[in-house]
Amino acid sequence: MPEVEELGEGEPREVVLENARRKARAVVSSAPEGAVVLAADTEVVLDGRVLGKAADEVSARSHLEALSGRAHTVLGGLVVLGAGERGDELAGVVASEVTFNRLEPATLDLYVASGEWRDRAGAYAIQGLGSILIDRMEGDFSNVVGLPVGLVLDLLPEGLFVAGRGRGVRN
Repeated sequence: MPEVEELGEGEPREVVLENARRKARAVVSSAPEGAVVLAADTEVVLDGRVLGKAADEVSARSHLEALSGRAHTVLGGLVVLGAGERGDELAGVVASEVTFNRLEPATLDLYVASGEWRDRAGAYAIQGLGSILIDRMEGDFSNVVGLPVGLVLDLLPEGLFVAGRGRGVRN
């Protein structure tokens, strides 16, 4: 995928949608006529602000310390664009709530040393070693992982989900 300059500040729902939109637009022009492009963005929101990705180990530790023992929101933004004459756009945002355990220094050391935080919203991956950081989660787990599957099914045109064509089944 081409490099896309992502927003890091602003109203969180607008940020996550605009980032997904930028990603979709970066590839739709080279997609074949009639193709459907789906792009997603995930952001961790703490105290009403986008936390962003950690740039290095120091900022990863700072992100995780800020999340320690607290609840935060994970927003997943999706944009679906049609290529060519199908230039229509469908978009949506879904929110999940995640609460971290209170993190001990040894746990922080272990997780930061793992490197799993790299290129992750909020500096953690719930589906990996990052699961040790989590006390509880409410909402769509797939959203926290990075692709809210329920929202994908809600947004994609009905005809893309036909049983027997290897593209899944839509109810």
